[in-house]
Amino acid sequence: MWLFNSSIGRKVVMSVTGISLILFLTFHCCMNLVALFSGDAYNMICALLGANWYAVVATVGLAGLAVTHIVYAFILTAQNRKARGDNRYEVSTKVNAGKVEWASKNMMVLGIIIVLGLLLHLFNFWYNMMFAEIVEMPVAHDPADGFAFMQDTFSNPVFAGLYLIWLGAIWLHLTHGFWSSLQTLGLSGKTWFCRWKIIGYIYVTLLMLGFIAVVVAFYFGCAPSLCNGGCCALC
Repeated sequence: MWLFNSSIGRKVVMSVTGISLILFLTFHCCMNLVALFSGDAYNMICALLGANWYAVVATVGLAGLAVTHIVYAFILTAQNRKARGDNRYEVSTKVNAGKVEWASKNMMVLGIIIVLGLLLHLFNFWYNMMFAEIVEMPVAHDPADGFAFMQDTFSNPVFAGLYLIWLGAIWLHLTHGFWSSLQTLGLSGKTWFCRWKIIGYIYVTLLMLGFIAVVVAFYFGCAPSLCNGGCCALC
């Protein structure tokens, strides 16, 4: 099948899975922003997305998208390096000097950082929440108390710093991947190429700022949801 056997087909798979993951990140960001204002509301969402069958099915589907995206990234990178050989950087250094984005030339490096950050994130949250609930494993808090796990994780300076690095890598990855995916799917002509790049930068930047706001607010203890009687840690 051309989707799996041809270079263009593999790029289409990469694009579709990438856009799907961006949509998930959008939902995840909106969910996290709820935690800024109400711990109870956030935990209610966590309860709905706990070890219920539909949540488990969605998690398996999401994992499939992520694994497919990562595997195809390695396949395409290996394919491109084999095709270009020792001159794989010639296009960016000679023909298009100064025009090729850093993220475009380092997508694999960014991808590795993102995968490592994802493993950390899964350990801090999925392992202690959904997995713990499924296997009935004792953990520090109720598996549905995502707000407590968020407080524990982001109040730790090491974890907070690693998450900020991770989010920075995701930003660099997505600012290129957003418009590149649309271009692969044929939705980016001469007129819309620059427009999609601008839209992508704005959208991805706002998305990452939402995640960063949660990390920073919980680290400094100034999230409205952490206020007690109208007084926060920095108030």
